[in-house]
Amino acid sequence: MNAVRYYMALILVILLPPVLCFWLLIHPFVRFWRRLGPGWTYGIVCSFMALTMVGLFWIRHALLAVEFGTSYYLTALGLLFLAASAWLGIQILRCMRLLTILGLPELAPEKRPQKLITTGIYATIRHPRYLQIYLSFVGCVLIANYLALYLVVALWLPGIYVIVLLEEKELRDRFGPAYGEYCRRVPRFIPRFTRI
Repeated sequence: MNAVRYYMALILVILLPPVLCFWLLIHPFVRFWRRLGPGWTYGIVCSFMALTMVGLFWIRHALLAVEFGTSYYLTALGLLFLAASAWLGIQILRCMRLLTILGLPELAPEKRPQKLITTGIYATIRHPRYLQIYLSFVGCVLIANYLALYLVVALWLPGIYVIVLLEEKELRDRFGPAYGEYCRRVPRFIPRFTRI
C-alpha cells in the first residue's frame, strides 16, 4: 500500500499544479488563443505544462518528504469521494461531448458552435466538471496522505473559484442574457434543496 500511495502522490504532485495553470492560462486570454487556434494553443500551453511537470519531478523528493502513512479511514473516505466524482463524470458525459469538455468550442466558437447546456446535471449545478475534478483530487489526496498534496488541493479551491469566474465571464460574452438567466436559476456548485 505504501508504494501505491507514493506513486499516487508522485503523479498528483506533478500533475495538479500544471493542470490548474492550464485553465488560468486559457480563460483570461481566450481571445488571444482564439486568434492562434486550438492547435497552437494546446501546443504552447501543453509545452508549458510539460516543462512545469519536469521541474516538479526534479524536486519530487523535497515535495514528498512529509507523509502520514496509510490510514484506512482516510482511504475509505477517499474512495467515497472518488465514487461521487465518478457518478458526476457519468452525468456530465450524458450532457456534454468530449470535444466540449476539451474546450474546443471556447477556442474555436465559429468552427465548433456549442449551445448553452442547461439540462441533466447542468439543471442542478452550473459547474459539475470542476466539482467532479475537485472531488476526485480530494479522494486521491486522502488515499495518498502526503502533506504537499493537502497543501496543493487547498490551493486548488480558490484556484477553481477564480477559473469559474473567468469562465462565467466568457460564457456571458458568448451566450448573452440566456446565460445570465441560467445563472439566476442554477447555483454554481451546491444544488438548492427546495421543498416539494
